[in-house]
Amino acid sequence: MAGGKFTVTAALPYANGPLHLGHIAGVYLPADIFTRFLRLNGDDVVFICGSDEHGAAITLRAKKEGVTPQEIVDKYHRIISKSFTDFDISFDVFHRTSDELHHKTSQEFFLKLYNSNKFIQETTEQYYDIDFNQFLADRYITGTCPKCNYDNAYGDQCEKCGSDLSPLDLINPLSTLSGKSPVLKSTSHWYLPMDKHESWLKEYIQNGVLDREVHHNPKLWRNQVTGQCMSWINGGLKPRAMTRDLDWGVKVPLPNADGKVLYVWLDAPIGYISATKAWAEANNKDWREYWIKNQAVDRKLVHFIGKDNIVFHAIIFPILLKDHGDFILPDNVPASEFLNLEGDKFSTSRNWAVWLHEYLASYPDKEDELKYVLTSIAPESKDSEFTWKEYQARINNELADILGNFVNRTVVLTHKYYEGRVPERGGLNEADKALIQDLETVPRKIADLIYAYKFREAQSEVMNLARIGNKYLADQEPWKVVKNDPERVKTVINLSLQITANLSLLLLPFLPKTAKKLQSMLGIVLTDWREGGTCDLVSAQSVINAPEILFAKIEDTMVEFEVNKLNQTDTLSQGTPQKETVSFDEFSKMDIRLGTIISAQKVEKADKLLQLTVDTGLDQRTIVSGIAQYYSPEEVIGKTVAVLLNLAPRKIRGIESQGMILMAENESGELSFMSPEKAFLAGGEIR
Repeated sequence: MAGGKFTVTAALPYANGPLHLGHIAGVYLPADIFTRFLRLNGDDVVFICGSDEHGAAITLRAKKEGVTPQEIVDKYHRIISKSFTDFDISFDVFHRTSDELHHKTSQEFFLKLYNSNKFIQETTEQYYDIDFNQFLADRYITGTCPKCNYDNAYGDQCEKCGSDLSPLDLINPLSTLSGKSPVLKSTSHWYLPMDKHESWLKEYIQNGVLDREVHHNPKLWRNQVTGQCMSWINGGLKPRAMTRDLDWGVKVPLPNADGKVLYVWLDAPIGYISATKAWAEANNKDWREYWIKNQAVDRKLVHFIGKDNIVFHAIIFPILLKDHGDFILPDNVPASEFLNLEGDKFSTSRNWAVWLHEYLASYPDKEDELKYVLTSIAPESKDSEFTWKEYQARINNELADILGNFVNRTVVLTHKYYEGRVPERGGLNEADKALIQDLETVPRKIADLIYAYKFREAQSEVMNLARIGNKYLADQEPWKVVKNDPERVKTVINLSLQITANLSLLLLPFLPKTAKKLQSMLGIVLTDWREGGTCDLVSAQSVINAPEILFAKIEDTMVEFEVNKLNQTDTLSQGTPQKETVSFDEFSKMDIRLGTIISAQKVEKADKLLQLTVDTGLDQRTIVSGIAQYYSPEEVIGKTVAVLLNLAPRKIRGIESQGMILMAENESGELSFMSPEKAFLAGGEIR
């Protein structure tokens, strides 16, 4: 199947929070394995992603933190992008939907559909918050789900039962802005009449047929994808609004559309197209060869997503692409189920999560260990669970005791018997022939599994090859045979080194860092999957390097630490207990005033500290504040902040700090300034 052409996308992460392991296991790691393999196998592939930076959730967070939506997305785009880089996810491009190119691309797409009469315009009654003088988009409304009675459902979806909702479906709706009951008010929007597309969608999803041509292999679509789509279609598709009344997003490019933006699920998937354009321009490519039907001939479009995004990628986006007329449609949408954590769902509100950036900061040399564990438990067809005990067991019992043990024994024996020089292979016995036959089948078996989007099984087959190698060494016992038949041992060690070399190639999609370390140990460079399965990857008489420990065992103390940290943050998120009561006289001794930050710089050799100069209205003073993880020096200059003035001065890293900046802290431990709603001057007292 080598020589295929693929446009691979991974769901755009929402830029209002960091990534946790559930995101990685379900979307980004399988997508990375797939694209790494395609490159190794000689396929033509581009791997596309970027930040999703529009929608009501962004504006909600911005309002809560007292900052602009742009500040929110800039902050989390940096955190998310760095996490992907540090975890070595091999995107060809990681773009963002707030980019001007994306806005232009989305508006052009909308206009093509508008001018082709693919939308219907309707005036409807929608909820409106009188206090805030604003129409309420889906996520600005909560209420009781009419299907499961969950009392905190959103206006577009119930996150408890998964039902698709509209704001008018909610029982006892409340505005998330004012907390009050909204009123109904007329507004006009452009709708996508999805009900007109039911017939071809059924054929496309169930049988892989589009316009009487076979478009894809429906057997490769995961059951949960087909099942969820057919449930929607059989329940009757309804027109869906493609615009919203918001002030943050891609502006509707029509006259008399002030205050209206494109629906995030129209503009976000177009982000794949605009990201491809950005990549193509930077690499002297033609983006149309990756998306446009008459130029992207035989190219397969593959969307890696979580199950909560299935209908958007397998129903709504295909409708939009087909209505446009020029674009290829998805060949597959390998959606994953959810990954749970220590017996419970990942929860950002309760901080019940393992955050990727925190893991990488704590264990910067264990990226591949995490990749291996997450792929081993990947929620491909059903929900799965991450526990720190299983993390420990997988690394100790599989990576260290199977893979690491085989490689170490092979390399150590090569140095012990042959001073690190690869011995010549002699005559083959039946055990050798059986080993070679097993070896020849492994790469093809793994490739077939990867092309079928079965990454757990594919990685397991790589580990099985290490098991075969261990059994071969144990059966042949070269450490005993060497005394009586040294020529036989040369063949055993040669074949063991060939298995090791094959492992270094076959591991590249799954554990790239480990694979490269193995190749360095053997003094080889392998980048073509089609070379695998042979016994000629390491040349006789070549010299290999000294052995290295591939995987250190995970101690119980690490597991205990991580589990305790989870439990502590979960307890804290339920509400920090009130501190002991103070009298009014004690409180009145604190001199808290507004101050303006007029300069800022990082403190040398202190990642968390900024040295600030603050105008307090009384004077200008130096304050050292531990906010560098959340704000750059450039971001804080000009900020009006709350300052505790009469705190006793103290030296921090040799700098005398003359006060304290007061910050708000959320359940994730993130810090935010407490700024006044109005433009108050420095020196104003806080009482």
